[in-house]
Amino acid sequence: MKPFFIALQFLTRLPSLNYSGLSEQEIGRSLLHYPLVGLVIGILLLITTWMTAGIDPMMSAALLLALWTLVTGILHLDGLADSADAWIGGAGDRERTLSIMKDPYCGPAAVVTLVLVLLIKFAALAVIIQQSDWSYLLLIPVLARAQLLLLFLTTPYVRKNGLGAALAEHQPEKASFVVYGLTTLLILIGWGWDGMTLLFTAIATLLLLQKMMLSRIDGTTGDTAGALVEICEAALLVAAAAIG
Repeated sequence: MKPFFIALQFLTRLPSLNYSGLSEQEIGRSLLHYPLVGLVIGILLLITTWMTAGIDPMMSAALLLALWTLVTGILHLDGLADSADAWIGGAGDRERTLSIMKDPYCGPAAVVTLVLVLLIKFAALAVIIQQSDWSYLLLIPVLARAQLLLLFLTTPYVRKNGLGAALAEHQPEKASFVVYGLTTLLILIGWGWDGMTLLFTAIATLLLLQKMMLSRIDGTTGDTAGALVEICEAALLVAAAAIG
């Protein structure tokens, strides 16, 4: 279970067993448990939705979004903000884009992008809650994080050091395909055609963003991986709201 707790430690601010002195191989294996971490997040979202079922859907959506953001420690939103600033400020230049991505300051592009993505999430959550389609809240965090398995499998990691480099270099390839396949199978069994629609949405989002990454920086970084999770979640929430 150590790789699971490593993944939980990396992706959330939930209480976890803290490990230090991790090997790169252990970090790479933790990727296999990203969908399971998404399931933990989804369970928390379901419990919160049930606890706030008696209040206005918009207020419930606001509380749910706040919890969702806090549980992940704003990790993926930070990646989205850095990526937005870099894409706008980089003006098509690879090295400038990568340099801006490392800048800790938040520019106008980051602010606007964060506001828009959070607004979309809030509106879609309100619709899903009002339609009582709560099961999607269990599915979406899982499916969004499962895309990271494919991203790191199929996209070069452009930085030489850091957590992302260890993930990309030591990710178990065959096991990753097995985990992704099992995740897909369970989604199709549990949600049928609706699950297939959301799966298509997730893969389409991955392919679109992957194309943008390869075109601009010849690969991915930790920030663009975080941006993928946020944008994928937003797209899946919109799709789920439309299905309902």
